[in-house]
Amino acid sequence: MPYSVEHKARTRARIVEAARRMFNRFGFEQVSIDQIMADAKLTRGGFYNHFASKDELYAEAVASFRTCNPLAIKLAASKRPVPEPERLARMLVDLYLSDEVLDDPDKHCPLYALPSDVLRAGPTPQLAYTEIIRGTTHIFASALEGEPDAEQRAEAILSLCVGGMLLARTTSDEKLRKTLRASAKRQVLALLERRPRAKRA
Repeated sequence: MPYSVEHKARTRARIVEAARRMFNRFGFEQVSIDQIMADAKLTRGGFYNHFASKDELYAEAVASFRTCNPLAIKLAASKRPVPEPERLARMLVDLYLSDEVLDDPDKHCPLYALPSDVLRAGPTPQLAYTEIIRGTTHIFASALEGEPDAEQRAEAILSLCVGGMLLARTTSDEKLRKTLRASAKRQVLALLERRPRAKRA
């Protein structure tokens, strides 16, 4: 008897979640299809019923961060309306540069967990990665709607968030891990401030 559509969707989601965790922890090159399927508690034979290649799975694992990131999960659990853009942007910054995310590889955003992997992975994963960049930048740009340089500031904010966390992940110096993120956050919050409009003569 063939599996139902719902069963296939659940199985696919298990594979994607296992892949996302393992890619975050070990990188694309270091993780095999066998390891991913074992982590998902499935047999390797079922992999190709869902994905044509490891590259295709990698792209979907990267894209899945849009709905499985810590902020999205918290907002869904609260069952409250999505906060207004300025509040949402600040919540994202708080979480992005937090101890909670730094200390838990499973919560790492692919923007700072996987950049070197994506560079080598080919066009399909790169497209998924690009969509994460655009989507996150859009959140920050929405918080700055009406500002003449909203897009540039949004890109700078994302660069500071990613760079601050990426550098913090690379050092074992606890003080430096904190100051790198704190410095990035100060600059980000300054960029999120709306600037006074010049009065017309």
